[in-house]
Amino acid sequence: MSRSATERWRLLLGRYADKQMGNCLGPEDQRRDAALDYLYSREYGRRGIQTGPRGAGLDPTRMKALDWLGEAQNLFPDPVFERLKADALDRYQMTDLLKDPKVWENLEASPATLRTLLSFQDRADPAMQAELRRIAQQVIDEILQKLRSQVMRSLTGRRNRHQRSPMKSANNFDARATIRANLGNWDTERQRIVADRLRFMARQKRHLDWTIILCVDQSGSMTESLIFAALMASVLAGLPGVRVKMVLFDTSVVDVTDQLDDPLALLLSVQLGGGTDIGKAMTYCEGLVEQPSRTVIALISDFMEGAGPRRLLATVARLHEARVKMLGIAALDNSGRADFDRDMATKLAGLGMACAALTPSAFADWLAEVLN
Repeated sequence: MSRSATERWRLLLGRYADKQMGNCLGPEDQRRDAALDYLYSREYGRRGIQTGPRGAGLDPTRMKALDWLGEAQNLFPDPVFERLKADALDRYQMTDLLKDPKVWENLEASPATLRTLLSFQDRADPAMQAELRRIAQQVIDEILQKLRSQVMRSLTGRRNRHQRSPMKSANNFDARATIRANLGNWDTERQRIVADRLRFMARQKRHLDWTIILCVDQSGSMTESLIFAALMASVLAGLPGVRVKMVLFDTSVVDVTDQLDDPLALLLSVQLGGGTDIGKAMTYCEGLVEQPSRTVIALISDFMEGAGPRRLLATVARLHEARVKMLGIAALDNSGRADFDRDMATKLAGLGMACAALTPSAFADWLAEVLN
């Protein structure tokens, strides 16, 4: 986002510059300004300076610490948020974020909430760590329940034209059977069939026989995608006939396949940050392939290769030649939007890897198409 010099100075100087500079901030920057003021206006109190309340309901006494935490996480990039969080705990002793588990229990069950819970694990005392884990597990269970229904609907059924279904879903509508059933309802005046008996196809369960390898970038910008990937892997591993393997990478590669039955433990073991060597990770995944034509590799990354691209491109070319199906996922989250290296994504697509940013339900549908 491009800002004028005036806007940058206004954000730097804070609300007390309004009188001289005027209100020059847009709506999003006003929210950032309020979040920064909520935290750093405490500095005046530390120095014995009394400050007046803000307008528009932004008085720090009206905002709860957890409201601020969620707002700051949404408004600022990860490195800035980590700094704000550290200042909140270390400099201004906002220990209510860690000491009262009830403030966490009313949060929405979402990857953002889970990410925040996990980020406080190393700062809480042992008793609070156990409580945060308990709440995090509740969040995981709720997200898993939603994901499981999406995945099962997409992956475990195919339409059966020979069996009628009482489930009247547009996805199961059988146009041919409906026309046949209503041929006697021809309206000569309007020259069309009046369909009063609609027909729908049942879905019959099918047995899958595939290996799905999730290759997940664990850099800080991919946190929410990593959370969804871990939960998705847990769901997929429960399907009959599907073998799931999961690999995390930065400049190192870690195989976490043995932890898929415990997503919380897996996520707690993740060390975010570091560089990115996608080629190294994809080469490792290549070594996991046993039946190429029955294997899907889903690379979940922003495609910002920190190493030279030659190894990555060569590996993807070999996998495509071997008939391994490859999906490149720039984001796996509820928004389906991502900031990624479009040039690299274009090169990967040219070598046979379909690339997109997806919501979890869209990923499940896409995976179903591939497995068919």
